[in-house]
Amino acid sequence: MLSSNKQFQPLAMRMRPMSLDDFFGQAHLIGQGKALNQAISSGHLHSMILWGPPGTGKTTLADIIARSAGARVERISAVLAGVKDIRDVVQRAELAQDAQNQATILFVDEVHRFNKAQQDAFLPHVEKGIIVLIGATTENPSFQLNNALLSRARVYVLKPLTETELLSVFKRALTDKVHGLGQHSISISEDLQRCIIQFSDGDARQCLNLLEIAADFSEDGLITETIVDEVLSTSVRRFDNGGEAFYDQISALHKSVRGSDPDAALYWFCRMIDGGCDPHYVARRVLRMASEDIGNADPRGLQIALDAWETYERLGSPEGELAIAQAVVYLASTAKSNAVYTAYKEAMSDVKSQGSMEVPMRLRNAPTRMMKELDYGKGYRYAHDEPEAYAAGEHYFPDAMKKRYYYAPVPRGLEQKIKEKLDRLRELDHKKEPIK
Repeated sequence: MLSSNKQFQPLAMRMRPMSLDDFFGQAHLIGQGKALNQAISSGHLHSMILWGPPGTGKTTLADIIARSAGARVERISAVLAGVKDIRDVVQRAELAQDAQNQATILFVDEVHRFNKAQQDAFLPHVEKGIIVLIGATTENPSFQLNNALLSRARVYVLKPLTETELLSVFKRALTDKVHGLGQHSISISEDLQRCIIQFSDGDARQCLNLLEIAADFSEDGLITETIVDEVLSTSVRRFDNGGEAFYDQISALHKSVRGSDPDAALYWFCRMIDGGCDPHYVARRVLRMASEDIGNADPRGLQIALDAWETYERLGSPEGELAIAQAVVYLASTAKSNAVYTAYKEAMSDVKSQGSMEVPMRLRNAPTRMMKELDYGKGYRYAHDEPEAYAAGEHYFPDAMKKRYYYAPVPRGLEQKIKEKLDRLRELDHKKEPIK
């Protein structure tokens, strides 16, 4: 058991790199000759947004940049701060600039949490050079930040660390006798190291936190398989529920179903469930997939998706999730058609652009004598009384609107039969002039 005191700092904090030499990952940004490397090495400051998942080094890079430039640093969190805090920071930055000719870096964590007014409060001071803004965010800046702010800051995209990079972080923490666990002689097998690294999912902070917890549970410094299983079973994988990573994964699931890859679709489904996604949300999206991408090529898909959702409602987790998985695999494996989806969009476009054209008199119901006297329903052709139960040449659109063909069944699944049927009916239409 490792000792602790009131001044104890988490391992991830103690192991935070102080320079680029100790920094792991983000070679595409800080490698030799790369833009951010040159900015740090030269000490030339510019406003930037550091965008990436948790534990990829956003805060650390901001600290390294500030030290390299000899600038003073102000920190605020967008979760807690408001416009008044920004004004106070600017006031102190102006005093430092006037009195000491010293630049001020304002590091804003969770910058996407600022509303438009708060983001706008930065703009004049960034433009004047009073502050250099470094914002950190896990959300897509193009969705969350004002265009005016984005135009004044360069966006750097940070990537999750690879397993090789995390292994370097892990081993340095094990051997470092000043800041790490080196003085405690912690022992952990290579296989268990890989378990923790894989579970960390590219997040260096998560990796070090898990290592530290495992070390706390160890007896005589030996981290066993039982300890690792316990630590990982009580931890939660990184999953940005409601953020961009969340929508990226549901997009990958949808595209895998559309692309007829049941294995990939099942993988993305499991990724979302494992990450804590609400199965109700997935079930709702799977139902949408059944209409959008399978449609009438296999109408059973819609019923299977609906049954899966209902099964989950009855059974809950984890039993009910298997039914959703079954629906995902079925939809990915069956015939595909977006003909109804395409037809729906085209019809809706016409409705929105052509106004409220009247229903033709022959297509109206006439439940009262007055309506019959006004010719409601006059001239209507009852399809069941016609040859092949089809009123050939009849025009069911508004009289002022030409006949439109929105629905184009594909030559797959049941829609092959539907296509043959509609082709036959259209032949009959061509043989008879429509009613004027």
